[in-house]
Amino acid sequence: MSGTSENFYLPSLARAAHAGHVKRCLSGLPDSQVDLDSGRMAIAFYCLGSLDLLKMVQERTSETDRESWREWIWEQQTSGIYGSGFRPSPFMTGSMSVEETRYTDYDTPHIIMTYTALLTLAILRDDFSRLDKEGILSFLKACQREDGSFSTVPGGGETDLRTLYCAFVISHLLDDWSGVSVEGALSFIASCRSYEGGYGQFTHCEANGGTTYIAMAAIHLAPVTPNPLTPSEIRKTIEWAAHKQLQSGGFCGRTNKLADACYCFWIGGSLKILGAGDLVDSRSLASFLASCQFKYGGIAKAPGEHSDPYHTYLSLAALSMFPPPISANDANNSSWAFDALDPLINAREETAKWARTHIAIRR
Repeated sequence: MSGTSENFYLPSLARAAHAGHVKRCLSGLPDSQVDLDSGRMAIAFYCLGSLDLLKMVQERTSETDRESWREWIWEQQTSGIYGSGFRPSPFMTGSMSVEETRYTDYDTPHIIMTYTALLTLAILRDDFSRLDKEGILSFLKACQREDGSFSTVPGGGETDLRTLYCAFVISHLLDDWSGVSVEGALSFIASCRSYEGGYGQFTHCEANGGTTYIAMAAIHLAPVTPNPLTPSEIRKTIEWAAHKQLQSGGFCGRTNKLADACYCFWIGGSLKILGAGDLVDSRSLASFLASCQFKYGGIAKAPGEHSDPYHTYLSLAALSMFPPPISANDANNSSWAFDALDPLINAREETAKWARTHIAIRR
């Protein structure tokens, strides 16, 4: 439902300003966001991921910066009785050398941060020669629970579809699924399906755009055939997702909620994975995201709000899947051009290819 470019005007996408926003956030966040300190790995992914989608990693960062970030990420790789993975940050331990990274029960690796660490290292074009691949398989085994779900850390922590998706992407990149029970995980995904056709974070939860994307991506990553979804289930999920695009062009994450820029990716990605991307009105989507641009750079959740790396990245990722139909003669045309995104692992296709090539276990 992209429409035509006739009589359609978009202001420029402020690419340089958005790159400046995430570059500043790599150096430090305001004190109002000190609570995010324990999740620095995810912030690094959203910031560097935004630069990657804008194709500005080389232009906006120095080799010294990139090497420093690579080393910091590798310092967060930690190993112990549950295997190996990456910590969210050194907030519990302080700075440690790579040789000192044995964890205790208080600073175990985190499954979501392991996913973001791998993608961030791929963005930085690391060769992954230091990755403890067998240790990660042990870590995944330690995180999976009897109901098929995964906890964020071994032996406890949050458990919902987010962590399951991360385990599936990690297994996919390793090209080794021996660390997970795929059958059990797919059963857990099925239990999270709502009567509406979307998926909640856990069994009996309300359908949400983020967890619906995660469910669709995980199902399509799983090394099983045929697709465990029936044709009628696919149609119902598509119908639920397509109705989340509002008149403003943005997507809401739940029924009867307001539009939020992040759901342009979460629900748009769901439709893309299901082969229904043509149902997204890319013209009005771009118009909505243009209105979410913050005057000092970055993209906010909604018009008039302050920007942040999370919404900036997911907005750019949505535009990578659904670029607006702008005439080649439009002066703003180049500012809205993006490389294609791999919707299953949420990375620019070139970065996804690098990750698959260098992370896979070669026996």
